[in-house]
Amino acid sequence: MKKTLLTLVFAFALNTLSAQSELVKNNTNEFNHWSIELTGGFNKPQNPLTRGYFTSTISPFTVELGTRYMFNNKFGLKADFGYVSITGENKSKDFGSKYYRFDLQAVSNLGRIMNFETWTKTIGLLGHAGFGVAQLNDDNSSLTDKVGNIIFGFTGQIKLSNKVVLTGDMTTILNAKQENAFDFASKTNEKGFNGNTLFTGTVGLTFYLGKNAKHADWVIENDDRFAAINARFVAVENRMLDTDKDGVANYLDEETDTPAGAMVDTKGRSIDKNYNGVPDATEAYVMKNYSSKTDNPQVLTNNDQIKSTINSGYVCTYFDFNVSKPNNTSTEGIDFILTYLRNNPTASVDIIGHADEVGKSAFNDKLSNARATNVKNILLKANINPSRLNVIASGEDNSVDKDSDGARKLVRKVTFMVK
Repeated sequence: MKKTLLTLVFAFALNTLSAQSELVKNNTNEFNHWSIELTGGFNKPQNPLTRGYFTSTISPFTVELGTRYMFNNKFGLKADFGYVSITGENKSKDFGSKYYRFDLQAVSNLGRIMNFETWTKTIGLLGHAGFGVAQLNDDNSSLTDKVGNIIFGFTGQIKLSNKVVLTGDMTTILNAKQENAFDFASKTNEKGFNGNTLFTGTVGLTFYLGKNAKHADWVIENDDRFAAINARFVAVENRMLDTDKDGVANYLDEETDTPAGAMVDTKGRSIDKNYNGVPDATEAYVMKNYSSKTDNPQVLTNNDQIKSTINSGYVCTYFDFNVSKPNNTSTEGIDFILTYLRNNPTASVDIIGHADEVGKSAFNDKLSNARATNVKNILLKANINPSRLNVIASGEDNSVDKDSDGARKLVRKVTFMVK
């Protein structure tokens, strides 16, 4: 059994040192390496004890102080000093001894090796194994026993902060060439590791040293790289957003505030500047071939297509918020109606005023009437007979999203109904 344990300890140490030499090349010094460990607890000498001498199952007390250096987030070395007080229990013959040890150990961060980070960010596990020297002193005489030892164990960790960790450790110590029993009442005649075993259990604190945010114990491989990749995905997602809902992604959109429902080109630029639902190119063609050609009555007189276009609301004039006079960008609709009426002297028209839903309904009724009346006055000044013009106050238009500024622009208007 002891030979098996020795083999495992040697293999553990050699594997750790080999891995350290390989991984230290990739050390980026972006984490803290040093720590100080202070623990205290109980002990249990297993053998050798003289017949009639016993210790409590949990025998106080043990104190340990160590310093550790991690080459990377998985492997490191530590040097530690331990003090163990060994005393008899009530049924034992009276004795007392002290055990002092110093060990150099390889440390393996089992929490990182076994990917604890997939289920916890605060619990860790270290494995440690190494060699050292020790001295056993008898409290009742000047006898001492100098021994060598092999030490190995496991340390559980609970991270309290980036600088302090609560630890719990279970360690086994195998002494070599121990000539006296732990009680100094008899000789062991043992030259090797057979039977010379001491167990310790301790609880304590580890303090991380250094200016960096994290210690190597809690650094996750490729964590920053994955964060960078995630940031890139988020950036791509953000670029693919369509903030103004015009069908063109933000990264291609040259007009990111196009009103909802507006017609745009492949670069998100509005192709309906006056927001009347007619593409500017189509509107320009109509205006060129119908509105301005007063000398070509055959295309305007009794033209059902033009009448349908007007009555469908495609010819209109728009108003700014809480304003009753048309804005400068939408007077083409009035020009269109004026030309139509001049070329169709028997036609009359309803001038229908609209308002958005912001404000009180009574006020919006008056505002829609004022808008229609102002358009009528423009046509009267152009010598259109008042009998051909009829004002209708339509009031609030609730056909669009009240909370959308772009949508509300579309309903602040005057439309026409040719009769």
